[in-house]
Amino acid sequence: MACEQISYRKSTRVGIIGAGISGIAAAKQLSHHNPIVLEATDSIGGVWKHCSFASTKLQTPRCDFEFSDYPWPQRDNSTFPSYLDILHYLHAYATHFDVLKFVRFNSRVVEIRYIGGGDGRETTNLDVAAGPGEFGPLLSGHPVWEVAVETHPSKTVERYGFELLVVCIGKYGDIPKMPVFPPNKGQEVYGGKVMHTLDYSKLDKEVARELLKGKKVAVVGYKKSAIDLATECAQANQGADGQPCTMVIRTLHWTVPAYWIWGLPFFLFYSTRSSQFLHQRPNQGLVRNLLCPLLSPVRKAVSKFIESYLVWKLPLVKYGLKPDHPFEEDYASCQMAILPENFFSEADKGKIMFKKTPRWWFWNGGLEFEDNTMLEADVVLLATGFEGKKKIQDLLPQPFSSLIVDSSGIMPLYRGTIHPLIPNMAFVGYIESVSNLQTAELRCKWLSRLADGLFKLPSIEKMLDQTSEEIEIMKKTTRFYKRHCISTFSINHSDEICEEMGWKCWRKNNWVLEAFAPYSSQDYGEED
Repeated sequence: MACEQISYRKSTRVGIIGAGISGIAAAKQLSHHNPIVLEATDSIGGVWKHCSFASTKLQTPRCDFEFSDYPWPQRDNSTFPSYLDILHYLHAYATHFDVLKFVRFNSRVVEIRYIGGGDGRETTNLDVAAGPGEFGPLLSGHPVWEVAVETHPSKTVERYGFELLVVCIGKYGDIPKMPVFPPNKGQEVYGGKVMHTLDYSKLDKEVARELLKGKKVAVVGYKKSAIDLATECAQANQGADGQPCTMVIRTLHWTVPAYWIWGLPFFLFYSTRSSQFLHQRPNQGLVRNLLCPLLSPVRKAVSKFIESYLVWKLPLVKYGLKPDHPFEEDYASCQMAILPENFFSEADKGKIMFKKTPRWWFWNGGLEFEDNTMLEADVVLLATGFEGKKKIQDLLPQPFSSLIVDSSGIMPLYRGTIHPLIPNMAFVGYIESVSNLQTAELRCKWLSRLADGLFKLPSIEKMLDQTSEEIEIMKKTTRFYKRHCISTFSINHSDEICEEMGWKCWRKNNWVLEAFAPYSSQDYGEED
């Protein structure tokens, strides 16, 4: 039977799951292998296509979110692009480099099997995951992963064989993270409408507006999606008949009005080589290990300097929205949100209100809180995030599914791409930085050269040691370390990638720019 399965399997060297930013970047860098990109929907774009609202915008200027070989038109425009601008840019990039020919739309992956023995037989032995001391080549000459793909609308299932499987389905979208309640306190007792942001993003603009207009709305959460939702709700409720929107907040985070702090550009504080010198990083050596504790007061002073501006500029104290933790912890976990221009002006008009609470649950007419107060609500919108790791765990077979995250709840990815215990598979888009596109593209360049055998990986033990060290640094920097964000040592992370590829690490033209200018994707163009 195993031989019969091989006879109808479609085999190619490289398979890519997902056609979002990371999937398109991977397809471009691996294009010489004619990859097959399996996209479950009918379009590219990932979360930008399927999890965006009318008000969704990029969190950075466009020049900080672009491919190294495809600059934005009007890249010096300081405004933040809308999600439609980003989708247009991504489609233009994919068209320019003829990447769309690799994408198979409406192709949903329903099963992945490990057949690494080369004889077509399914393997589930834990020894495969534990592996020998060396990781082995990514392209082994025979299929290692068998992927079952359901095509829409026919519902037929085809099986593909891949030597290398690149997973680019990301941490966001697909599986919503839903709150858990005690018995008889969940949404089953509530008489109104409950909707997660994943479902809200599927509504067209007018339907979304009608859902909010004239309604008492509660938005649960205080990250970027929740802030955008509250702003949309306020805009839909202008006029005398408009109802307030209440944000239900468990954990406060620092918000920023713009990328200027007391007249200084924000990049000076965290995005240059000199500013990141203040922070711990992996493989920093004895001298830096001794120096880092001495630099701690400087790091705290930088964080306080930014906090002083935000408290002065924004009515955080007035509305009880000043976090107890330092700004640095939010930056180090990639949770700093850029505010819509009219967010606090709507709060001043009473259109956005705030309720901070560690716990809440439903009653028939709305929400009840731990302090025994109640909030009437016609609509409850849950901006509670996504189960990003779960959707990978559900997809992968055992034993690999149980190895996806380590004991700290983080995916241990070497160079943010290779899981040392999972052979012939790569993950792109699972570590975060200030510019996720730049992070993904550079790691795809690294992955392409690794697949081509231009350099070798360290031993599995050394890769695990490296990932453990990175995770320990994140734990020391922020309580939100499970976000797997490298923003305080991103330049060093890229340096090590460049070094493995045989590129020079310092990419600027002179030492002044090297020390005080921010790094962008343009600094990581192809070397001759």
